[in-house]
Amino acid sequence: MESDQVIKRDDYGGSLPVENVQALASRNSTEVPSRYLRHDIEFDQVSSEDSLDQIPVIDMSKLLDDHECPLGHHDELEKLHLACKEWGFFQLINHGVAEEVIEKMKKDMEEFFKLPLEKKQAFSQPPNSIEGYGQAFVVSEEQKLDWGDMLFLLPLPDSLRNMKLWPTDPASFRESLDNYSRELHQVTMLLLKFMSRNLGLNPMTLPSVFEDGTQGVRMNYYPPCVLANKVMGLTPHSDATGLTLLLQVNDVQGLQIKKNGKWLPVKPVPGAFIVNIGDVIEIMSNGEYKSIEHRAVVNPEKQRLSIAAFHSPDLTTMIGPLPELVNNNNNNVKAHYKTITHHDYVRLIVGTKLDGKSTLDLMKLP
Repeated sequence: MESDQVIKRDDYGGSLPVENVQALASRNSTEVPSRYLRHDIEFDQVSSEDSLDQIPVIDMSKLLDDHECPLGHHDELEKLHLACKEWGFFQLINHGVAEEVIEKMKKDMEEFFKLPLEKKQAFSQPPNSIEGYGQAFVVSEEQKLDWGDMLFLLPLPDSLRNMKLWPTDPASFRESLDNYSRELHQVTMLLLKFMSRNLGLNPMTLPSVFEDGTQGVRMNYYPPCVLANKVMGLTPHSDATGLTLLLQVNDVQGLQIKKNGKWLPVKPVPGAFIVNIGDVIEIMSNGEYKSIEHRAVVNPEKQRLSIAAFHSPDLTTMIGPLPELVNNNNNNVKAHYKTITHHDYVRLIVGTKLDGKSTLDLMKLP
């Protein structure tokens, strides 16, 4: 996925084509096709506790301010460490990304999804590709489908960009995504540096393997549904990548994380990115940091939009526990996960439907 100089872009396969959900929802029908009805998911196991007071909020400005306020810096580092260990999710405030960059990306994404279907379909996923407009992780004709559409693009590295799939309407879309992508990459590198420190590693250990890696941006559109309590916007899963930065585009909530066996709604803090640990970081940290199962529910009356930016190591990185964390300095810590090539790891992801933490389970050692 990370370098088209090493492997072909279509080498990983793609998703089977299915009906456009936005168009399906616009028919104002009281019926929903059976492939979207989810009797396999418990919708009622939702915590009533106030998630805003529970999910950790991390202040990037305090992480960066290690000279003016060393005590606050140390405390924020500890908060970040506990958030990665015990939650796998946190909200990042004062992240330094300019508000105009964020608002422009939001606006252009909303404008794209307002386009007529035929115009959006000009950027549809090609055969055997994970990029473009459509759906993801549809690997069989029988599996249940999510109530949502997406536009998935690979902005970084630059050499991997397939500009044929980057919308030209609205006219500013490409520039907006370029600016947004680069800003989020910088935030991710900073977070990885602090996470490396918290794991007892050289601060550049994680940034060095992610610096030239892949950034995938998934723009999600969840139409309203008359049977919202019987469909799922995004199937429960953990992210198979390294670190995800999610932006809530409008004011309709839908993200839920699994905590203590119940689903906990996430109430976005204004101006924050919702950050979550992916399977790759759990594997590399040998289980010290946790990727958390999460899902997206839909609203019966309003559409919901979000943008997720996924960050992965470069293709040369072996996916497995970092050598510094296992059997090092006579610590006798056993590796809990396999080590495989990144190529094989990505093929494993793309060829599997979303299903809890099933991808991570495949990587665990007995």
